[in-house]
Amino acid sequence: MVRRVLKNGTKKIKDSVSMSRRFTKSEDGNFTIFVLMGFLVIFATTGIGVDIMNFERDRANLQSTLDRAVLAAADLDQKLPPRDVVEAYLDKAGLSDKLDTITVQERLGSRIVSATAVVVVDTHFMSFAGVPELTANAASTAEESIGFIEISMVLDMSGSMSRASATPGVSKIATLREAAKEFVTDMLDKTEEDTISISIIPYATQVNAGANILDKFDNVSSEHNYSHCVNFTSSQFNSAALSPSTVLQRTGHFDVFTNSENPISAPVCPVRSGSEITALTDDIDDLHDQIDALTPNGNTSIDIGMKWGSAMLDPQFRTITSELATEGIVPNKFNDRPLSYEEDVLKVVIVMTDGQNTSQYRLESEYRDGMSNVWFNPDFVRNNGKQGEYSVRVSTNPDRFFWTQQNQYANHAYGDNEPGEATRLTYPQLYNRASVYWNAVNNYYFESNYVQNWYRDVYRSTGSGTKNSRTSNICGAAKDKGMIVYGIAFEAPQSGLNTIVDCASSISHVYDVDGDELEDAFESIASSIKKLRLTQ
Repeated sequence: MVRRVLKNGTKKIKDSVSMSRRFTKSEDGNFTIFVLMGFLVIFATTGIGVDIMNFERDRANLQSTLDRAVLAAADLDQKLPPRDVVEAYLDKAGLSDKLDTITVQERLGSRIVSATAVVVVDTHFMSFAGVPELTANAASTAEESIGFIEISMVLDMSGSMSRASATPGVSKIATLREAAKEFVTDMLDKTEEDTISISIIPYATQVNAGANILDKFDNVSSEHNYSHCVNFTSSQFNSAALSPSTVLQRTGHFDVFTNSENPISAPVCPVRSGSEITALTDDIDDLHDQIDALTPNGNTSIDIGMKWGSAMLDPQFRTITSELATEGIVPNKFNDRPLSYEEDVLKVVIVMTDGQNTSQYRLESEYRDGMSNVWFNPDFVRNNGKQGEYSVRVSTNPDRFFWTQQNQYANHAYGDNEPGEATRLTYPQLYNRASVYWNAVNNYYFESNYVQNWYRDVYRSTGSGTKNSRTSNICGAAKDKGMIVYGIAFEAPQSGLNTIVDCASSISHVYDVDGDELEDAFESIASSIKKLRLTQ
C-alpha cells in the first residue's frame, strides 16, 4: 500500500512537470499579452487626443474672441476707448484672466489695435507622461484706415458700352453710371474731409487727358491743340510713373472710323462730353456729374487707361496736381497728392471693361504735321447746301489743281479768282475737318489708288496682342509699387476676362459680372477698400 501511494505520487509529479513543460512551449498565451498591450496603446492615444482636442478648443475660442475684440476696437466709428473694448470682449467671454497685452497706435485717419493673450490647459492623460499642461499664445492685430486713400477709376467707354446689358431694357452705360455713382457716394459720404481722393479715367481707343493736364507736361509734341491724347511707347508701360519731363508724342487728331466732314464724327482722341480725365477730387456732385456725362464710342485700350490710372497715383504726378490745385481744378487740400509710397497710404486702381483690347491708331509721321496739298475756301456753296470747296494740288510747274466739289481741274485754287479766299491747310487742319476716309474718297477720287494712298497708308494700328502685353506690363508695374488693382469684367468675352485676371492683384480682386451684378461688384470693392484687415 505504501508502494502504491508512492507510485501514485510519483506519477502526479511527473504529470505536473510534463504539463509545465507543455505550457512553457505553448504560444497561445502570447495573444493575451499583445491584446493587453494594444488596449494600453489605444487608451494612451485616445487620452492624448482628448487632451489635444481640449487644448485646441480653448485655443481657438481665445483666438476667435481676440480677433473680434481687436476688430471692434480698431473701428474708427467706435466711441469707447480701444483698450476698454478689447477688455469688454474678453470679459464677456469669460477670458479676461487670459488677456496679456494691448497696444493701440493712433494715426491721422487710422487706428491699429494689437492684443495678446495666453491660455493654459491642464492635461488629464498627458500628465502621466510628464506633460501636466499645454500653453497657447494668441495674438491679433487689426487696422482700419480711411485717412489716406487714392483711387483711380479706369472705366471703359468703348462703343460696345452703348449696347443693351443683361438687364432687360437697360444699356451697359446706364448700368455703369448708376453703379459708379453709388461707389463714389459709398466711399465719400460720411468720411472725414481730406481723406479720400478719386480720379476718373474714361478710356476708349485713347484717353483724353484734357488740356489742363497735358499742357503741364514739359515735352509733349505740339502738332495741334484740337485734342489731348498721347501715344505711349512700349517701354513707357513698364513704369507706373509718368514724369512731367517725359517726352510724349501727341496723338494726331483724326478719324479712321467714319465718313464724316466738318466736323469729324469720331476722332481717335475723343473730345466728346465726359471723355476727359477728372483728377483727384472728393466732391461727390462733381464726380456724379462727370459719370453722368460719360458717353461711349470707339475701340478699347485697357493698356492706356491703366497707364493713366497708375500715373495719377504715382508721386511723380504731384507736380501736375499742385499746378491743377493752384488753378482751382483740383481741391487745394489735395495739392500734395499723390502721396509718397508709405504704409498708411492706400492706392487703388479699379479697371473695368466690357470687352477686350482692340486696335489703337496713329498717324504716320508725314501726316502728323506740316502742309498738305489741300486748300479750302469756305465761301463756296455746294449743291447739298453745305459750304466749302476743296482744291487739291495735282502738280506744279505748271500748277494744276482739282476742285473736288465741282469735279473740275484748274490752274489755281478755288478762290484766287473766285469769291472767298483759299487757304492751304496743314495736315492737322485737314484731318480736323475731314475724316481720313472722307478725304480719300472726296478729295482724291481723281487718283487711281486713292483709297490705298489716302486712307490705308495714312495711319498704322497697334493690335490686341501688343496691347495685351502692354496691359500686363503696366498692371505689373502698378502692383510692384504696392497699388491694389481691382478688375471688373462686365459681360466681357473670355479674352477680356483673361486680361482682367492678369491685371488684378489676385483672383479675389476680380469680378466677372453681368447686368445689375455690376453694382454689387462696386459695392464689394468699396467694402473691401474700407474693411478692417487682420494682419496677423
